[in-house]
Amino acid sequence: MEIFKYDKPIPFMRYAKRFGLLSIVLVLLSLGLIFTKGFNYGLDFAGGTLVQVHYDKKAPIDEIRKAIAKDKNYENASVTYFGNDNEIIIRTKNSSKSLGKDMGDTIRELIKDTGNFEIRRVDMVGAKVGSELREKGIMSLVLAILGILIYVSFRFEWRFAVASVLALVHDVTIAMGAVVLFGIEVNLDTLAALLTILGYSLNDTIIVFDRIREGIQISKKSDLAEIIDESVTQTLSRTTLTSLTTFFVVLTLFVFGGEIIRGFSFTLLVGVVVGTYSSIFVASPILMWLGFSVKEYRLKQAEKLKREKEKEKMRAQYESGTL
Repeated sequence: MEIFKYDKPIPFMRYAKRFGLLSIVLVLLSLGLIFTKGFNYGLDFAGGTLVQVHYDKKAPIDEIRKAIAKDKNYENASVTYFGNDNEIIIRTKNSSKSLGKDMGDTIRELIKDTGNFEIRRVDMVGAKVGSELREKGIMSLVLAILGILIYVSFRFEWRFAVASVLALVHDVTIAMGAVVLFGIEVNLDTLAALLTILGYSLNDTIIVFDRIREGIQISKKSDLAEIIDESVTQTLSRTTLTSLTTFFVVLTLFVFGGEIIRGFSFTLLVGVVVGTYSSIFVASPILMWLGFSVKEYRLKQAEKLKREKEKEKMRAQYESGTL
């Protein structure tokens, strides 16, 4: 199905430098946010206890904060609304193990005079476990990117691999910058979204690269920029349909999925947009800037084909007994 039909290629690479500059600015701004403001680590990575409380009417959050602050163990506890005004989340770095008593019962006792409520869940993660999860999460991202670099190097050529990995780093960095900017809680769900972005963006980039490689082999042109323009134009309908379908699904999750998956859906939402953009305006231009030569690539492919034909000829001679 094609929703875009063009008589001639769209000159995407004509604007490569402008979009490259935009990408550099976005990445630098994202890194600035990450190193200055920092991540809002959730329970999974920071450790501590989370208590979710549901009221039968609007939760009196100021009264709840005052009631909890009466106990010195909960002076630094965070109390925020969760999804709606009837639901609150109480976060503290303490745990039942460190305090020697059940925190659910303690919180219930402290806020008993604030209205009719129900404690829906009490989640606890130790500080050591949270630190280990954070380290393993970072390691999983690094290993995923290294694995992608190796895979693309074998499937294509090293410049394709470097271009795709730089595009992935670009996508993940901007997604993390957006997470920091909007104060999204970073937990295992957010990490899962970042890993999903890697897969989604790589798939989009590989399809474009496949078409570029095919264009190099069949096109009579020798200018890489022109071949990229042709290839990206040919994949534009597929890219648009896939991206829009994914975007609307994730948007539905973000709007109607509730607070629990808000971080996951928001991160994916940013990733889908940035990943689609990078497959056209980041990965492909990097291929040009790395000095990829159409002429050299065609010579290598011709030599490879020649060797394969010689092997087939020798095999045929061996099987027929003439070798």
